Amino acid sequence: MHTLPAVEGFMYPNEMELQWSVLIVLYPFLTGLVAGAFILASLQRVFKVQAVAPTYRLSLLTALAFLLVAPLPLQLHLGHPERSFEMFLTPHRSSAMAMFGFVYLWYLLAVLVIEIWLEYRPYLVGRARATTGATRLFYRALTLGSENLSPRSLEIDDRVGRFVTVIGIPSAFLLHGYVGFIFGSVKANPWWSTPLMPIVFLFSAIVSGIAAVLLIYLFYTWAKRIPLDMPCLDTMAKYLYYAFLVDFALELLDLVHRVYEADESFHTLDFMVKTRLYGSQLVGQIFLGTLVPLGMLALTQLVALSERARKGLYAGAAALTLVGIFLMRWNVVIGGQLFSKSFLGYTTYKMEFATREGLLPAILVMLLPLAVLWALVRLLPPMAATPPETEAR
Repeated sequence: MHTLPAVEGFMYPNEMELQWSVLIVLYPFLTGLVAGAFILASLQRVFKVQAVAPTYRLSLLTALAFLLVAPLPLQLHLGHPERSFEMFLTPHRSSAMAMFGFVYLWYLLAVLVIEIWLEYRPYLVGRARATTGATRLFYRALTLGSENLSPRSLEIDDRVGRFVTVIGIPSAFLLHGYVGFIFGSVKANPWWSTPLMPIVFLFSAIVSGIAAVLLIYLFYTWAKRIPLDMPCLDTMAKYLYYAFLVDFALELLDLVHRVYEADESFHTLDFMVKTRLYGSQLVGQIFLGTLVPLGMLALTQLVALSERARKGLYAGAAALTLVGIFLMRWNVVIGGQLFSKSFLGYTTYKMEFATREGLLPAILVMLLPLAVLWALVRLLPPMAATPPETEAR
């Protein structure tokens, strides 16, 4: 008998090494930011919440930046990433993972890109008319040959854009809800197998997306020296607070259901929470990532504070919220692999640094969407109006 330092009790041989690493943690985290940012944008376009209008374009660009990078963790995880294109050639409709490619392309090409193009078409036409040389050719290519800015044409753009947004709302739900469905449908793992898993993933995605856009909006207005729209910030924080309450209530409901049911796996999962996941779940996710930001947001709703104090509380609450949502993904993905299917053993996960699925690639993947967003903001300024040359023509 050989003693394995990372293993306690009885573990099956295929359970000693975790198959899903930190990259698989990043995948649902990134897709959640996409869905949440798009839902925030739909508040203004579909539900007529005009207070969040200053963040409409920024929300769309944020969703696009994170959506472009979202499949990268899966590609890095694969041993042969070039084979991933085969799922488009030979679709496997019974596999939720294989169908992700079709959901991803639908949301990217049929929803997000079309809505952004319709929203920015007057700006693109104006830039194409106001510039010269290669810049003019570039913007003319982006207009796709459509330079008609008559009132009737803009009205059609608005109607089509609203229709696309309406379609995009259930598409955003499908994009991230199916991630929870993948985990919740694994019957052999009691940590994942719960019907509430897709719903919890969906509402936590909305929470993380709103928090991310709030932080990006604060940084963008500070970096560009643009006056901050405080009613917009207050409204975003209010919706963040309400969505967070619903998400926390769903997680509590799932916890109460597990405690009341108390099946044969309960003692194993209870021991794991109190030992392996004590820091990441009880301290990090629940206390620092949920209760503290909820308390900060509740304080802004109940007490009249100065703008400076509210901005500080909003920024702190949003940052802690993102940490809490990331830890929630960590506890689901990593936590579900730390115990044996025999319920008689536990293992640990040690993240390396510079390997293919280590800490360094994870940091780079997290920074890459921000770099993409920086490029998109330079190309399509979220606060820009139609150039005056367009109006004159």
